[in-house]
Amino acid sequence: METRSLTAADLPQMTSLAKEAFGDWPAGTPAPDPATYPRPGRHDWGTLDDDVLVARVMGLAYHSWFHGVEVATNGIAAVAVRAEARGQGLLDDLFRVVLDEGLRERGEVVSTLFPTAPGIYRRFGYELISSFDVVEVPTAALAAVRPGDGITLRRADPEDLGAVSAVYDAWARAHNGPLTRRGPSFTTTPQEFVDAFTGVTLACDADGSVLGYCSWERGSGYDEKATINVTDLLATTSDALRALLRSLGSFATVTGHVRIPTSGLDPIRLLVPSMAWPVSTRYPYMLRVHDVMGACTGLSLPGRGPVRFSVVDDVLGTMNGSYELTGPTSVCTRVDDADGPVFTPRGLALAYAGVTSCATIRTAGLLTGTTAYDATIDALFGAREVHIRNYF
Repeated sequence: METRSLTAADLPQMTSLAKEAFGDWPAGTPAPDPATYPRPGRHDWGTLDDDVLVARVMGLAYHSWFHGVEVATNGIAAVAVRAEARGQGLLDDLFRVVLDEGLRERGEVVSTLFPTAPGIYRRFGYELISSFDVVEVPTAALAAVRPGDGITLRRADPEDLGAVSAVYDAWARAHNGPLTRRGPSFTTTPQEFVDAFTGVTLACDADGSVLGYCSWERGSGYDEKATINVTDLLATTSDALRALLRSLGSFATVTGHVRIPTSGLDPIRLLVPSMAWPVSTRYPYMLRVHDVMGACTGLSLPGRGPVRFSVVDDVLGTMNGSYELTGPTSVCTRVDDADGPVFTPRGLALAYAGVTSCATIRTAGLLTGTTAYDATIDALFGAREVHIRNYF
């Protein structure tokens, strides 16, 4: 067995293994082009047995917002193992090399992924922290949203991409988990951004400043079966958000539903008077803290600490040890003896993301030892909700 970085010469085997794992591609999907492989930010690794690709993992170069700062992130995708080779532990070496290469070459201190089976990835210290959902809301329910005061709507043009990005950044920075949408994995030009949708609607104040936006595709049909597909619907004020929702609601006579991407407790749900919020698609999202000191240093935390804790049972070996964490601009260092609570890798992922309390992590068996620091850990990491707006 050989585990190595994959090249354009491996594309036929990569494509074959991907179809075996995830099914045939939709009709009309172009085959990967060796001339443009790999796309920026993509790093493929595989395990071969006598030159036959039997397992592969893709690492994507991202940054995510956690605790008010951009954290270098290794987005894992395209995990596949040939049917006859499953159960042999082939992913152990692959995850080790993919994550270590990302940390060494690009400083990727955390890793995230969308699992098809969470149990596979819990072995490597990943745990569920949120999900990327799509809800299908009746268009008439959006038409019933209270109007947004002082807001003017207009169609975006390519020059507005900077203002759109600023709205996204303001929203994303306030939460844990969203990708920054910058760096090598995001290369869309302003014109490509506008051309990708039927429209990008901007919500502006009296001075013309962009306070929110909605990127959407009209789809086909003009009856109750017709559906508008939204890619982003974000705003920095409730008036802007309500105006955008009512704009979608104006299609109520010709479309039955609007599909909206969401996660967690979305403020949209707090504004829509209808109880209808059916989830049509759900993609769970997992996190691993690969480099504890790197991931926990430089964060903007709502407290000083210090807290001491340990991490044990990391099969990849990078997390094990004892640490001291101080805030509010955090510093995390290794110590000889933490004399504090003991996290498993999965437990630390939950605490770091701020999705649940130490008490709950203990109940799940992912945190043991003294409870003396539990309240401080909850206060340090629990100030921001987790939200996801990109599927990869």
